Amino acid sequence: MKAIRRISVRPVLPEPLQPLSELAHNLRWAWDPGTRELFRDTYPKGWEAAGGDPVRLLGSVPADRLVELARDRRFLRRLTAVVKDLREYLEQPRWYQREGDGRNGRERPRAIAYFSPEFGITEALQQYSGGLGILAGDHLKTASDLGVPLIGVGLLYRRGYFRQSLSRDGWQLERYPVLDPHEMPLELLRENDGTPVSVVLALPGGRSLCAHVWQARVGRVPLLLLDSEVEENDRAEREVTDRLYGGGDEHRLLQEMLLGIGGVRAVRAYSRISGHPEPEVFHTNEGHAGFLGLERVRELAVLGRGFDAALETVRAGTVFTTHTPVPAGIDRFDRDLVARHFGDDAELPGIAAEQVLRLGTENHGGGDPGRFNMAVMGLRLAQRANAVSTLHGTVSREMFAGLWPGFEPAEVPVASITNGVHAPTWIAPEVPRDPARLADGELWELRRTLRGQLVQEVRTRLHASWRQRGAVRAELGWIDGVLDPDVLTIGFARRVPSYKRLTLMLRDPKRLTELLLHPERPVQIVVAGKAHPADDGGKRLIQDLVRFADDPQVRHRIVFLPDHGIGMAQKLCPGCDVWLNNPLRPLEACGTSGMKAALNGGLNLSVRDGWWDEWFEPDFGWAVPSADGATAPDEDRRDDIEAAALYELIERHVAPRFYDRGPVGGEVPGRWIEMVRQTMARLGPKVVADRMVREYVERLYAPAALAHRAMDTHAAEELAAWKARVRARWSGVVVDHVEQAGSASASLELGGSLALRVRVALGGLRPDEVEVQAVAGRVDESDVLTPGETVRVPLKPSGGPDLEGRWTYEGPLALDRTGPFGYTVRVLPAHRLLAGTAELGLTAAPRDDVGLSGGAAGALVG
Repeated sequence: MKAIRRISVRPVLPEPLQPLSELAHNLRWAWDPGTRELFRDTYPKGWEAAGGDPVRLLGSVPADRLVELARDRRFLRRLTAVVKDLREYLEQPRWYQREGDGRNGRERPRAIAYFSPEFGITEALQQYSGGLGILAGDHLKTASDLGVPLIGVGLLYRRGYFRQSLSRDGWQLERYPVLDPHEMPLELLRENDGTPVSVVLALPGGRSLCAHVWQARVGRVPLLLLDSEVEENDRAEREVTDRLYGGGDEHRLLQEMLLGIGGVRAVRAYSRISGHPEPEVFHTNEGHAGFLGLERVRELAVLGRGFDAALETVRAGTVFTTHTPVPAGIDRFDRDLVARHFGDDAELPGIAAEQVLRLGTENHGGGDPGRFNMAVMGLRLAQRANAVSTLHGTVSREMFAGLWPGFEPAEVPVASITNGVHAPTWIAPEVPRDPARLADGELWELRRTLRGQLVQEVRTRLHASWRQRGAVRAELGWIDGVLDPDVLTIGFARRVPSYKRLTLMLRDPKRLTELLLHPERPVQIVVAGKAHPADDGGKRLIQDLVRFADDPQVRHRIVFLPDHGIGMAQKLCPGCDVWLNNPLRPLEACGTSGMKAALNGGLNLSVRDGWWDEWFEPDFGWAVPSADGATAPDEDRRDDIEAAALYELIERHVAPRFYDRGPVGGEVPGRWIEMVRQTMARLGPKVVADRMVREYVERLYAPAALAHRAMDTHAAEELAAWKARVRARWSGVVVDHVEQAGSASASLELGGSLALRVRVALGGLRPDEVEVQAVAGRVDESDVLTPGETVRVPLKPSGGPDLEGRWTYEGPLALDRTGPFGYTVRVLPAHRLLAGTAELGLTAAPRDDVGLSGGAAGALVG
């Protein structure tokens, strides 16, 4: 019979064991080996059944075992030591506090709120789907280790993402087990009188959406998760947080309103109750949380600040991170749907729906004015934005260039901070602190140990998968021979959208089979990944891979493991010798799974996309040639070319190096081990999240905090009024004459200079409100300046205005490069509170008929 209601009964721990509860409810155990070992020894038989989750474990320990532990002095001494270590971790100054004592300490924000639709902290908290969530989880863990005063904000999905299994014929199946927050390492956020904190959003038609707030303790960092499964809600509203990335457009819109608007209200409640400093900086991790900026505008409007001034205050302290390299990866809604949920009859009363729509409407070149774009809103609500790798920064600036017309893509204000991974989470416990100091034989034995652990993990998971597919034990004896701890092992695990090309390795099945079964240099491959439940194309890719792997001829050399998650990745990434990544370049924003492998000595075999594009060296692995660019062939032909290159690399370079054991009788592949050593010693320090979070602090959080403090009421009103005035008068800003003093020759010498005089009508603006620049560089045969290679030279006003109110600007232009050289001039708005000259997206350049004297604007420099 099925129970009509589920309740959670908590164990009563004996007094000496009470600190176990404190340890279980701080997720630092997810990356602290000492704490995990303590819990494992608490009840060894129950540890594996609990999935390594201390909260579940404590609910299963028999009463007699608890009595025994309460009397075990050795265990109690260990418990005391682990609790002391946690408390010191939470209380003692760390990098952020130590740096804060120095010269730059006052620039650091007192607190940062970090919003993300998903967080991958541990398997015990199934609130993630893939790389975005894992990255967010690693960001929080690293902020905790460094002492960065972060508050995480997300949603609590009662059914998580989904658990994946396979049908007999290899089709992906999804199930959504109910997740009970009372059985998870969570605590309900309560008011001082004990009542749950309630966050309420107004919906059209007089309805409301209510949410409670659950708190997870991620080391020093609180993570607030909003939950709409509360009695005050009707059924439809209860289901708003039912699952991650589920439902139709309105369901997604309500999730994102709850995350952004409700999330800000949850942060305010948390700070009020706990005494935590109010955030000075708000970080929007992808566009899903973009509505947080609107809620902050509303807060200021309640205090009497006008919309435009409030917007400037909000922008100053907001950071926006984009993770997608393609427009299709951005959430977009119908304008009418958004309009229905804002305004006096719904949320954010006092802010007109049209003001909301203006922030997200795709009214730029190439956009659809009927769509509301969450990334566009995120960029318009943030003064600082970044992509997640150097190449992704280039792609993002080109993708969003329409928001800054008149500027080169290189000038679009989207920086890049390359992602990193949390080393304590992803480095296997067997790897020593300084593995590069191991002797060759010791390093090789370490790699074999990790590979052997992966082989055992694969066999266990494969057996469970086949049982789910309907096989009986008697027909699964072959699994005991799957994989070999002495065979070159390649890993591939990630989400399964088409651009990641799960099945590129199957392009030539005969060639792949030959690689797998090579008599002297065999290869084995472990594959994992989930397709979105609505993506039948992705499911077909999985089915194709599974059907190939089911073939008795090769099934001992290639496997597909369902239900990829953190637990699997913690075995898969360390255990593979080579990590494979073959996306369509440049569609991988960063891709961090290969970083996790590298920390454990795994070599990368990847298309030069994402992080691998900037950090690839032959010492660290191999680059799969890609056939992208303006002359790229059609997609099928491109896949053929790149698959052939992949086979060639494995057959002629990767496998021979792995199996090259040197002199006869040699046991260690010396050249391979040297690559492992170089990867761990030189690449490892680059890919860690410590480096990433420090960059966020120094390059984005600290400047945003300073801008936020400078944007007081007077400054915000001044800046808003100035922007309105500049926009209104900008059509009158005209460059009407450019004069080049000196030689009129079209051939000049390197090292010389040109004296420029530019006459500009300012349309009623003052000279200190603009910047006049000469923009120079090499030109092509059509006299177009080469994008990304130009220099910008500010010109200075000379004297006062002429009788017609026009100003003259002058300055030298150095001739610092040879070949065809050209220049133009332009005028940009300038204000001390702008983050950059491109912020308003306004520029004035000479018209085609502008007056020019003293020589050509293009010259040959010899």
